[in-house]
Order: sequence, then C-alpha cells, then structure tokens
Amino acid sequence: MRSIERTLLVWILSALSLGALIVAFVTFLVTLDEMNEVFDADLKNVAKAVASYHHIGPASGEAHAIASPLRVDAPDSSEIVTLTWTPQGRRVFASDPRVQLPFTEAEGLSWPVVAGEAWIVYSNVSDQGVVQAAQRISAREEMSSESAAKVFPPLIGLVVVAGGLLVFGLRKGFSPLDSAMRDIAQRSAHSLTPISLADVPTEIKPLVMSINDLMMRLAMAFAVQRSFIADAAHELRTPITALRLQLQLLERAQNDSDRASALVDLGSGISRSQRLIEQLLHVARTDHDGALMHAQPIDLVERVRSVVEAFSLKADRCSVDLGAPFPAGSASVLVQGDFEQITILLNNLVDNALKYTPSGGVVDVDAFYCDGAPALRVTDSGPGIPEAEHKVVFNRFYRRTDADAQERSRNVVGSGLGLAIVRAIADRHGATVSLHTPIEGKGLEVQVRFPVKRSTGISAPD
Repeated sequence: MRSIERTLLVWILSALSLGALIVAFVTFLVTLDEMNEVFDADLKNVAKAVASYHHIGPASGEAHAIASPLRVDAPDSSEIVTLTWTPQGRRVFASDPRVQLPFTEAEGLSWPVVAGEAWIVYSNVSDQGVVQAAQRISAREEMSSESAAKVFPPLIGLVVVAGGLLVFGLRKGFSPLDSAMRDIAQRSAHSLTPISLADVPTEIKPLVMSINDLMMRLAMAFAVQRSFIADAAHELRTPITALRLQLQLLERAQNDSDRASALVDLGSGISRSQRLIEQLLHVARTDHDGALMHAQPIDLVERVRSVVEAFSLKADRCSVDLGAPFPAGSASVLVQGDFEQITILLNNLVDNALKYTPSGGVVDVDAFYCDGAPALRVTDSGPGIPEAEHKVVFNRFYRRTDADAQERSRNVVGSGLGLAIVRAIADRHGATVSLHTPIEGKGLEVQVRFPVKRSTGISAPD
C-alpha cells in the first residue's frame, strides 16, 4: 500500500542528501579555484625571488653549475620545487633533482606531466636564464577535498535534523486525517452525516468536501430507494389482492359461463400485474445509479416508425388512429443515446397516449429538429392534463383521479410510472421533457428535446 507520508519523506530526504552532495562538491570546486589563484601567485613570487638571488651567468652560457641537494626523503606533495636554467636550456640548479621538469622559454604558467604526475609550473624568463617554480596539482586537489570533507559532516547532520523535524511535522499535519478516519470507522453502515471540516487542513479540504457531497448524494439516493420500495410494495399489494379474489371467484364458479368470466378477469389481472412489474423494472434500470448506458448513434425517425408499427394492433383494438407523419425518404434525425432506453421512452409515451385517447381519436408520433436539437413529439386527442398538474404527473405512482380522465381512458388503471420512466430516461440523456396543449386546444402534446452536444455531428436540415 502506498503511503503519502513515506513517499514525501523519501523524496524530501533524497533531495536534502543530494543538496548536501552538491554543496560539498561546490565547496570543493570553489576552494580549488581559490587555492589555484593563491598558489599560482605564490609560484610566481617564488620564481621571481629565486631569479633575484641566484646569478645564473652571462648569456654565453658559461655559468658554473650549482650543486643540487641529494634527496632521499619521501616527496612532499605540497612542496614547491625550483629549477634554474641557462638561456640555452642547461639546468643549473634543482631543489629536487628527482623531478625532471622540461625546459621552457615561455613566460608564465604551464601544466606538464612528469612521470605520470600532473604539475603546474611558473617560468620566469630573463637575460640571465630561466627560473621555474613548480608544484604538484594533486596537492591542491587534496587540500580542496579536505575542505569539502570538513563541510560534509555538518551537512549530513543538517539532513538528519531536517528529516526528524519533517517526520514530526508530517505526523502532526496528518493527524486531522487520522481523526477523520477514526470518525468514519466508528460510524454504522447507515450513518452518512458529513465529516467535520473544523480541523481539516486546507490542502485536503476539497477531498473531504467531495466525500461529504458523495455521502449527501448517497443519503438522498437511499431515501429515494426506500420510498420507491415502500411505494412499490404498496402498489403490488392491490393487484395481488385482486388476483387472490379473482382466483377465489374462479374456484367458486358453479357453471361454465361464470368460470369463463372469472378466467377473463384473472387474465386481465395477471396482465396488469405483469405490466406493473415491467414498469418497476424499467424504473430501477433508468435511475441515475442504475445500469450503464451504451451510447450509440440512433435514428429517431426509424425508432418512431418501429414503435408505431409495434403498437398498431393495439391502436386498432382501441379504434385509435396511430401514425407517424413521415413521407418516404424522410431525412434522419440522429441522436447519441442508449438504443433500449430510447425505445422504452417511446413505448411509454405511445402507450400512455393510446390509454387516454378515446375511440375515434388520433395519436401522432413525430421526430424532428428543433433549433438544431433532435426532438420527439407525441400528440393525442385525449382529455389532456390540466396545467396545474404538469409537474406532478412525472412523480412515481401519480394517477389522475378526475372522473373524466378515468372515463376517457376506457377504465384502464395505470401504474403511475409511465411518465416517471420517461423523465428518468430523458435525464440520463441530458434531455428535457415538456407538456403542451396542441394547437387545436384539445388533448396533450409531450415533447422530448435532446441537447445538441449529444447529436452525432450531422447538421440539422434547413
């Protein structure tokens, strides 16, 4: 399991350690540069001083050689070695004869390599000859390394102290998270009260607020679910009771006529119960937290034709003129959506329209573009819905109670879920559902308008 505290510690301590190494290396470079300046000046001064005190000889080169000391001691890396030469390049004197530096006639610094060792040499050239002052480069590097090594331990101590303070600070800073964790751990499965934001750090407050928002939505979803289950149980009780009574009537039937009548009533009751159960399943599937949508391009014109054809037999039995006013070769009306849910939406709209349209009435189903947005429209010549009820008819299990509506619906008792399912499917597709009164002033017109952004990208016809 990944730990934020451990990750921060590893990265910050690694950064501090790397910083300590960089500081030590920079110290080495700066010290070496400063030593080079100082020791280069020392070499120049030594060479000039030796040239002042050692008379090499005339330009003819007949100077007498000065006895060089015999050296058997171990070489000192920091020692400055001096050599004097005649103008012709004959060595006159060497403070350490073991060092075989090359002769040079160029004034200034040079960096020869002698016997595998790097040297830095300053040559002082005059008419009397050449004086050289030389030092091993390794001596300067050793001194610079010693300076860097002296700086490194305090830096390591600083890293350790900073690491300890960091551990303390992180644990102190994460303590509100521990409190929130204990608060959540002590709750029951049904406790969805928000987490207190009193001591929550600013950096994690958006996360805690998002969790609180999620718990609030869960609480609302659970409340809606409990209400739906209670309403569904209440609605199922009535048809089940009716089925039991119809079954009892069938058992008590004394002749074939009574038995046939009881069978018809029982079949109707079973059909109503089946329809109610199907509607309840549709409601469960079309909730926002229900099954995932499988979006695909859908031709609403083709869907309308298919649904109208499927309901044509029922419309004929009800003596209702059901049609879709699409001439042959009509342009497609495309929308991005779930094929099954769009079909369920149309089925419910057409079924409701047929249920409340009296014999001899008309139901028209249309698909079109409205201001560039795909839309559906179902218009019937039934009793309509008063404007005062336009909002409440979308509530689950809502049924109209006025006598006129019941009479015109041919005494068909609905489940009160049709328009609720339509609204739920429309919401999942980002569409809006609205109720209108047709131009004739009679009946009901239901429009479902989809957003332009969900269209397939094909422009609406002019």
